Amino acid sequence: MSKKLITLTMLALFLLTLAISGCGQQPSQSAKVLKVGAETTFPPFEFQDDKTKDYVGFDVDLMKAIGKQLGYEVEIVSMGFDGLIPALESGQIDVIASGMSITPERQQKVTFSDPYYKSGLSIVVKKADTAINSFKDLEGKRLATQIGTTSAEEAKKIPNATVREFNSPSEAFLELQAGGADAVINDLPVNQYYLAQGGNKEAKLIGDILNSEEYGLAISKKNNELTQKINTALAELKKNGEYGKIYEKWFGKKPE
Repeated sequence: MSKKLITLTMLALFLLTLAISGCGQQPSQSAKVLKVGAETTFPPFEFQDDKTKDYVGFDVDLMKAIGKQLGYEVEIVSMGFDGLIPALESGQIDVIASGMSITPERQQKVTFSDPYYKSGLSIVVKKADTAINSFKDLEGKRLATQIGTTSAEEAKKIPNATVREFNSPSEAFLELQAGGADAVINDLPVNQYYLAQGGNKEAKLIGDILNSEEYGLAISKKNNELTQKINTALAELKKNGEYGKIYEKWFGKKPE
């Protein structure tokens, strides 16, 4: 074999290798991934399945449905609730879907989607407790709540109350069970889910609902295009009935 033929053969093999390598890279380059930040100890909105270890919940299913509408693969990024907005601002995640209430303070930092859930704050106390029957009765009491939430903000407004903030609702409930707190303040669906999963053996829900709140998906103020796309997808899911199916799956009733 001549040197010229050997050179041409080697060149052909090199070009073929490049072509194969290029073909292998194409799927990863074309895949569109939506990174969704969530504090994944917030059932029934987002939590980890004990058996599969997958992230599940109302927010997770909703984001997967939105991702499908937009042609995105959804990746759940688990982190502490108080770290979600900083992560969004720094570009580590694209969206926050974590039962986040729409508040004027948060709107200064992020853009919210159209509301997708209506909630409010409620109180859980031990079953034998007869002294606490309303938010007014929490004055001077020991309160447990989740850090960085509107529940924590409201708890701090209660006169002479001692407020302990935990990383997750489950830790706050454990504090109540252990006798370290007189009451837990949380979003209503979180308290209801805790009681439905067996918490009602030792605890109960009391009083009226405080501060009707709406949840929204949070997006960076720099990404107006994504906000518009998410709002369009959310409206379509409500129109075609998919939102209603997801809602009924996690809350046992149709959306109001």
